[in-house]
Amino acid sequence: MAVEKVTLGKSITSGLRKAMERDPKVVLIGEDIGKLGGVFRITEGLQKDFGEDRVIDSPLAESGIVGTAVGMALRGYRPVCEIQFDGFVYPAFDQIVSQVAKLHARGLGAVKMPMVIRIPFGGGIGSPEHHSESPEAYFAHTAGLRTVACSNPEDAHWMIQQAIECDDPVIFFEPKRRYHDRAEYDTDAGSAPRGLFDAHVVRAGTDVTLLGYGPVVKTMLEAAAAAESEGTSIEVIDLRSLSPLPIATVVESVRKTGRLVCVQEASSFLGMASEISAQVTEQCFYDLEAPVIRVAGANIPYPPSRMEDDFLPDLDRILDGVDRALAY
Repeated sequence: MAVEKVTLGKSITSGLRKAMERDPKVVLIGEDIGKLGGVFRITEGLQKDFGEDRVIDSPLAESGIVGTAVGMALRGYRPVCEIQFDGFVYPAFDQIVSQVAKLHARGLGAVKMPMVIRIPFGGGIGSPEHHSESPEAYFAHTAGLRTVACSNPEDAHWMIQQAIECDDPVIFFEPKRRYHDRAEYDTDAGSAPRGLFDAHVVRAGTDVTLLGYGPVVKTMLEAAAAAESEGTSIEVIDLRSLSPLPIATVVESVRKTGRLVCVQEASSFLGMASEISAQVTEQCFYDLEAPVIRVAGANIPYPPSRMEDDFLPDLDRILDGVDRALAY
């Protein structure tokens, strides 16, 4: 056992390294991912160790990156694309929803599409629009894509390896404001602690279920600790998989607590929290003690960095959501 304290960013790097060591068909492609190691240094050192044929610096053309990866996947490779920032993925949106998502069904199951598209997402780093967006609902809405989001170093290490091993295309969201968060875990463990598409109850509670994914999970845990000091017991769920949606874990928790607060950085209109609210209402109508509460970003374009603290769900807004759920 080798228990180490590792950042989320370097956990993804080690996960990529293990996947590349295990399978020579794993290749990385993206802008500045080679000698530079990517803008967030996630691929740092990998081109030096695995060569320019497996860590490919691409032109500044996201549609070209994804289109090239489609060709590689059709030829038996397992490409991993890096999109520098969330808002830069839109030039590749047509490739992803029109080609990547549909090839398996279009080929009547005979064509596999084992590729991963890594997207740093969310705000909180002092950057403006196109560098701080939350486009996850677009991809979760598109049938044929798997969509996941990691929130902590251990999950990041394992989830990227599991995503690369998946025969379906996976959109892999990385919470960029958590890249430097550290946590201890066994870096030599032989297997993942949970499946790629499983939710995780990260804190048990009895009064309210608090649900989210990616960057807000840490904030939810801080809110749960603050609420406990006032006598409220909160169960915290890290959703992890946005599509497929691990709704059974959520339903089990809501049937215990009777209250659900969904948290996301994305705007509330037609986001993940809206879908979860609908499914929980359908399945837990007679168990709910209060309406499902959504705590989300405002329905506006991402604001200038000086105003992002007002846009992003913080501890106070989450606790206000909990209070509103308990008020019924």
